[in-house]
Amino acid sequence: MKKELKQLARQRIDERLVALKPEDRFAPPPKGWIRAIRDALGMTGVQLAARMKVRPQTVEALEKSEVSGSIQISSLRRAAEALDCTLVYVLVPKKSLEEAVNERARKIAIRELGRVAHTMKLEAQETGDTSTEKRIESYIRTVLNDRDLWNEK
Repeated sequence: MKKELKQLARQRIDERLVALKPEDRFAPPPKGWIRAIRDALGMTGVQLAARMKVRPQTVEALEKSEVSGSIQISSLRRAAEALDCTLVYVLVPKKSLEEAVNERARKIAIRELGRVAHTMKLEAQETGDTSTEKRIESYIRTVLNDRDLWNEK
């Protein structure tokens, strides 16, 4: 039952994130979002600093840190609020979470079953007609659980 709940949770997250694909649509402008929105609004750095209740040099440092990727989320949130924006923070998986779990499980199953098959072959106890694909699916279903997938081996 627990396995099904995790699968359902992954599917729900995948459904929510599909609207964000392709994620390159959200690449920041060359000077960063703070500067781009501030400029588009016609707001100076001094005006933004006043709205944020910081010194103008702080706004300049924030804009530079955003471009370099070192800005803190809390600082970005404060700048967004001062620009009357909402900060949206999200991790967008490169493939669906369900695909990631299935690929990882399959990789582990193939590796583990390969070891077993090799040992059995050495002992002249090769498996019969059971298809490899069925053995992989059975191994994933009966042996692996989600937590096992992410232990590096």
